[in-house]
Amino acid sequence: MPAWVQQYLMQFIDLIYAYLPQLVPSQAALEACKIISHRGEHDNIVIMENTIAAFDLARKNGVWGIECDIRWTKDLVPVISHDPNGQRIFKDPVRINSLTAAELRERLPQIPTLSELVEYYGGNTHLMIEVKDEPYPEPEQQQQTLKSILAPLQPGRDYHFLALDPELFEQVNFLPPEFHFTVAELNVRKLSQHALTQGLGGLTGHYLLLNNDLKSRHEAVGQSIGTGFIASKYCLFRELNRGIEWIFSNHAVRIQKIRDQYLNQCTR
Repeated sequence: MPAWVQQYLMQFIDLIYAYLPQLVPSQAALEACKIISHRGEHDNIVIMENTIAAFDLARKNGVWGIECDIRWTKDLVPVISHDPNGQRIFKDPVRINSLTAAELRERLPQIPTLSELVEYYGGNTHLMIEVKDEPYPEPEQQQQTLKSILAPLQPGRDYHFLALDPELFEQVNFLPPEFHFTVAELNVRKLSQHALTQGLGGLTGHYLLLNNDLKSRHEAVGQSIGTGFIASKYCLFRELNRGIEWIFSNHAVRIQKIRDQYLNQCTR
């Protein structure tokens, strides 16, 4: 399915769920809720995705975690960018892996390094780090670089790895599979089975595709489910009422404020 079709379909589904009333979740469900800002709090007009400004805005508003994406420079420095080039976000078609880290900082200064991310947010904001499908010219060196940068953090408590393709976890196999989460699109059944058979930490994907039956199968073996992309109060309530704790959102600050509002009402 073309990306633009998926986008409009998800927007239509979000609109429906935004107007389907749901019960207010229990205090326990609200307390357990962990909201993750997808690429930081951004609009890609004033604040660009996967930048320090986007991550700062999420953290300052109490959002539990941030999702980000790793790319590699020519000199094998891991940096934070969803796309392999700067065209969509910065209107610069240059490929990230064609520049050294110094050249990238000069040309696209808003792209942070993974080291900066760990320095600013490690230990105070949970990092959901997505491994991207791109060339790995020196896999052992690159793996050692990641291991070194993340060494001050505790896996599970401070960060997890995500990937659309579970084969990419080979690039980060210095961590046990329990800290790896596959990201399902329309291939939910296939990736669910892979997570179960390989002993991964669990599965993430769109809230409509990760149904309660699938959720139960993963929870039965101690795995977790994370759903996205929650965009409204009622959709948040739906997920919390069915026991989802990890909530990914492109509007994390708004969703965090809704959660905080109702939790405060419970504790008065």
